[in-house]
Amino acid sequence: MSRQDVKDEVIHLRSAGVDLGKRFLLACARTPSPTRPGNWTLETERFGTTRTEVLRLLAWLQEHRVEVVVIEATSDYWRSIYYTLQPHLNLMLVNPAHLKGIRGRKTDPSDAAFLARAGASGLVMASFVPACEIRELRDLTRRRTEIVRAVGREAQRLEKELEDTGMKLTSVISDVTGATGRAILTALLGGERDPNRLADLACGKARQKIPALVEALDGEFTDHHAFMVRHYLDEIDRLRGIVAAFDARVTAMLTDHQQDLDNLDTIPGIGRLAAEIIIAETGGDMAPFATAGHLASWIGVCPGQNESAGVNKSGRTRAGNSHLKRLLGVAAMSAIKDKTSYLAVFYRRIATRRGGKRALAAVMHKLAIAIWHILHDTVPYRELGADHLSARTPERTMRRMIKEANRLGLTLRFEPIAAACP
Repeated sequence: MSRQDVKDEVIHLRSAGVDLGKRFLLACARTPSPTRPGNWTLETERFGTTRTEVLRLLAWLQEHRVEVVVIEATSDYWRSIYYTLQPHLNLMLVNPAHLKGIRGRKTDPSDAAFLARAGASGLVMASFVPACEIRELRDLTRRRTEIVRAVGREAQRLEKELEDTGMKLTSVISDVTGATGRAILTALLGGERDPNRLADLACGKARQKIPALVEALDGEFTDHHAFMVRHYLDEIDRLRGIVAAFDARVTAMLTDHQQDLDNLDTIPGIGRLAAEIIIAETGGDMAPFATAGHLASWIGVCPGQNESAGVNKSGRTRAGNSHLKRLLGVAAMSAIKDKTSYLAVFYRRIATRRGGKRALAAVMHKLAIAIWHILHDTVPYRELGADHLSARTPERTMRRMIKEANRLGLTLRFEPIAAACP
């Protein structure tokens, strides 16, 4: 390859790479050589990570007139650097998984130079970094999810404490922090120990279980148990109050996305909270994702690719956005419970051949595609129905029915339904 060919492959004549750390960073500027045409000069400089040092880095990069700056997304150290430089420079935040260090040359300066060369040649793709208001919304929804999980953990600790008393309350009612559970626990904390009186506090449908509650509430509830139960209940109430405050703030920030939230709420398995998380993670704008497949790949629910010598081998899905991936997993398990829906039929068809786990991943992929179309076209979800797959490929359906009948020693014959007489 000639020197001219190498020069033509360069997209950005002036580029820079930044290798990040917690206490310092190394920046490498790649600029055309003034004395040797067709060659480049690498200049490396070390900076701190304080705001003063980052501003000095900005001035240094502007002095070299770089056209693109490649930053590797190392932990959370990239955030302050990226947010400071973004208004002034063309930045590319790249996934570390897409960049592998050169074997035998793993040093900070060589990493920065490699990033600069990769950016100049267009060998890396920029990661999706949402706008400031979406980043703030992300912080709220992610923290709210953590607090909700903490509520669940405290409820589990409360159940364990009740097991220590010998009471089997959780074997009769599903939610010990619900109306019936709260009433019984409040009475226990007030000194009531009679199982019959405690069981009589049941509310709603739980009153049908009063005989089972009387038997389950026979135990030794001591003062120590009362102290611990009060502690767990107070902690649950405190955390739920925090969740309510987060809910109010998230709702206020999503006033402009009401139509998108309503449309997302029509997807099977997706509720209001899930819709808020989807808007927070994607920004509600599908412009960064050219197709539904791009969104599914970004989330990490698309089929993996592993082809060698013309043979397609099994490939794992990529890590992707763990928050949305976990959410789609829960939504998929909820959506397939409706046996008359398209997703449930699709799940059963895939599970027969590939197993339940892969079928669930396929449903998650379907949900990601639906999310893209709903947000891109601003339309609600359209249920295809349980007979969609059969109606689309009737020959395949008939072959499957004949095969099942033959296994049972039967013979099937299909005849068209006669048209109704006028």
